[in-house]
Amino acid sequence: MTREREISKVTLVGSVGNAVLLVFKFVAGLLGHSSAMIADAVHSLSDFATDLVVLVFVSISAKPQDESHDYGHGKFETIASFLIGLALVAAAVGIIVSGSMKLAAWWGGEALETPGWIALWAALLSILVKELLYQYTARRGKALDSPVMIANAWHHRSDALSSIGAAIGIGGAIWLGHRWVVLDPIASIVVGLMLMRVAWELLKTSIGELTECSLPAETEQEIEALIRSFPDVQEPHNLHTRRIGSRIAIEAHARMDGRMPLCEVHERATAIERKLKEHFGPKTHVTIHMEPVKDSSVTMSSHRQ
Repeated sequence: MTREREISKVTLVGSVGNAVLLVFKFVAGLLGHSSAMIADAVHSLSDFATDLVVLVFVSISAKPQDESHDYGHGKFETIASFLIGLALVAAAVGIIVSGSMKLAAWWGGEALETPGWIALWAALLSILVKELLYQYTARRGKALDSPVMIANAWHHRSDALSSIGAAIGIGGAIWLGHRWVVLDPIASIVVGLMLMRVAWELLKTSIGELTECSLPAETEQEIEALIRSFPDVQEPHNLHTRRIGSRIAIEAHARMDGRMPLCEVHERATAIERKLKEHFGPKTHVTIHMEPVKDSSVTMSSHRQ
């Protein structure tokens, strides 16, 4: 099964789960008179919309390079991760605002309605289903090195966290009495803040990729070490790295004895490219530029110049 088909399969599993929970939560929220559960259903609706975004953008990102995209279409997957992050922000803001309005109404003396048992059971079922979807999607996302799948996995977990908040508020109102109905909006605000933190991490990563952020320093050091592993290759420098969706791009200069035949220098550059692709994946974009060794009296930099 191709990477695109595997991502689509995992996403479809999640979308089916989201569709079922979406309907069940709305019904439970209406029958159980629970505004928290209705808000949670809206969160599931955002999850379902996110699944559609993933299916569309992953299909585009899987296209090979063409005349208009020399480096392929991998950035479309990063754009999908960015949109998921924005969806999480929107969901988090909605939960915080809703909870704050309920808390303000309670503080002003307004009586909040006690939810029914069906709303609590819906929240507990949502926690179980969404955590299972998170584990499944995150595991497959890491195996396929797909940022958008990992981002979507966190969207599943965000829904589980939202349901935990709803369960605490609904359960507290049922078991502790009417005066404790305020637990519902308080829990919603806490969960909303947690979701905001997750959304920020996703947005930070995707924005870094879209703005051509370099790979971590330890990864660049690893690249230089792989280049130096060839005994006749010296002083890797002018190293430039970035991510293109699920793959990375590496551009580097290195030095060899200028008296060597051009064909041998070319073979060594090809060998370096092959080794980097073996280490970082066959779709890694690698460009190696060879230069003659300078006079030993000249001080060289081992990295960016």
